[in-house]
Amino acid sequence: MSRAEKNQSPSSSSPITSLPEDVVIDILARVPRRDYPRVSLVSKHFRSLVSSREIYAARRSSLGCTEHCIYAVLVSKHFRSLVLYTLRRKEKDKNSPRLVLIPGLPDMPSDGSFVAVGSRIYVFCEINSFFIDCTSHTVQHLPRMPVPMSDTAAVVIGGKIYVIGCISSKSESKAMVVFDTETQTWVTVPGMELYDDDDVYAYRSLVVMGGKMYAWGFQNNFVYDPKEGKWESEEMLSSNYWGDGNACVVDDVLYFYHDFRDNELRAYDPERKCWGVVNGLDDLLAGMRRVDSFLGVTMSNYAGKLVLFFRSREIIGEICCAEISLERRKGGQIWGRIDQWWCDHASIAPICYITKSLDVVL
Repeated sequence: MSRAEKNQSPSSSSPITSLPEDVVIDILARVPRRDYPRVSLVSKHFRSLVSSREIYAARRSSLGCTEHCIYAVLVSKHFRSLVLYTLRRKEKDKNSPRLVLIPGLPDMPSDGSFVAVGSRIYVFCEINSFFIDCTSHTVQHLPRMPVPMSDTAAVVIGGKIYVIGCISSKSESKAMVVFDTETQTWVTVPGMELYDDDDVYAYRSLVVMGGKMYAWGFQNNFVYDPKEGKWESEEMLSSNYWGDGNACVVDDVLYFYHDFRDNELRAYDPERKCWGVVNGLDDLLAGMRRVDSFLGVTMSNYAGKLVLFFRSREIIGEICCAEISLERRKGGQIWGRIDQWWCDHASIAPICYITKSLDVVL
């Protein structure tokens, strides 16, 4: 056999293929996730490994190799469809991300709620609730909600997802149901009574601070303590508007952008029970000034940083994103520093905006 023939023989394949499976999984778990598409081209076996829950749920987590990834729900201007995108780095420019469409997913409900738990995105709506496994971008349906609801909002506290919405048969009545992510079942908790008062539950305006759920109401704000199983009013939080569902919590501080009057990024500290303004972001806020009837600002907690999406004021259809580090200083002042600011136009629909962004751990 010639030397050329020997080089082409199967025995000359990569030594990694002869390693024990556990060793191969440990090696692949240490590879950055952005390289997985190329790793999957090596063989069908590698493709199966990098898309398995084993490598995400067990190995990457135990080795401390997990990564935070941003997923975004986009809606068309005419509310005809919701689609899911993820934020990925460009191959030639690792510092310039782009939004990439996730194909093959079912239609996203326009009146549903979205919440991330680990590597899964849970979607709750009246007819068909499900979760998206972001390791493989596959869908698994959930048991029907014990109380059919529309216009839902959801938050996570201690591995349980609290879902609030309007009862279908009585649009003015609202209910809260709870889903246990460990058992994948609906459970009963204290304080789940039905309410007819619009001030108790607000549409899509829920956040979690210090293990408690805060809800915006038209006249008053409320806080729910799952340990006590009861609701109480929160008067100081009511002194500022944050009721359109795009508030975000980082390190137990609520952040909200609202530009009707002051064009400010505001912050609420539940321990000090006071509102403040985030300093150091004048250039960013100047570029976000409202230029049409809807700006489409969405915020999320991304690995302890504040990620803020907004529509460009310069180019139609362009979505911009700012990644902001936050710092508390003496006297309770909060300062923000822009770590990254980019815009994406080519990869998304020309007329759309982001209605929800989510931090997924993979």
